[in-house]
Amino acid sequence: MLLTGKTAVISGAASARGIGRATAKLFAEHGARVAILDLDAQGAAGAAAELGHGHVGIGCDVSDPGSCRQAAEQAITALGMVDVLINNAGISQAVKTMEIRPEDWKRIVDVNMAGVLYLSQAFIPHMRERQQGSIACMSSVSAQRGGGIFGGPHYSAAKAGVLGLAKAMARELGPDGIRVNSVTPGLIQTDITGGKLTNEMRADIIKGIPLNRLGDAIDVARIYLFLASDLSSYVTGAVIDVNGGMLIH
Repeated sequence: MLLTGKTAVISGAASARGIGRATAKLFAEHGARVAILDLDAQGAAGAAAELGHGHVGIGCDVSDPGSCRQAAEQAITALGMVDVLINNAGISQAVKTMEIRPEDWKRIVDVNMAGVLYLSQAFIPHMRERQQGSIACMSSVSAQRGGGIFGGPHYSAAKAGVLGLAKAMARELGPDGIRVNSVTPGLIQTDITGGKLTNEMRADIIKGIPLNRLGDAIDVARIYLFLASDLSSYVTGAVIDVNGGMLIH
């Protein structure tokens, strides 16, 4: 088991078919104690209960710095320490450039990019004190290829911002023993994409994927596991693609 004795906090992990939930389950299977953070506090508690004894669910709005600080205090108290932070929470909106309203921009950027900053800020002092930690941030292939299927330009902008933020944090926090990396998934079958793909769309998309299938949540969870574990002890500032070859660059 790769995470024996470690603790991890995962944001946006209450959704049954989401990447965060798959990551929480995989981390627990590898020996970690997990704190699930989610805007849906009841869902977070239920998801943690399903993992078993020693795990905890906490309500958290990642777009609110105060909520992030409060959640961090609860997680550190419950787990005793936090070794790993997975900035997984995110939302999407399928609109075109001229359809983006100021409130849309703010909502998408606040959750997908500012949320990474706020939640990281809440845990960095604890990690600095311990002189160790691994932070992994959710970006997207849409940040690299200029748009996706289910996310508008504001989503791509926010996810591109995550890449720059994570690299800057990696450079700044490295001397404190804190690693910061990003993951860029392609089209992953989750609750966000569920029901939106027709058979024709699916077949057309798969034509552009060398591995000849859409991704599953577990595919991304395994990369988070690598970044959380000591297997990646000399990896920081990296961007790891999980797209089946949809984008090779």
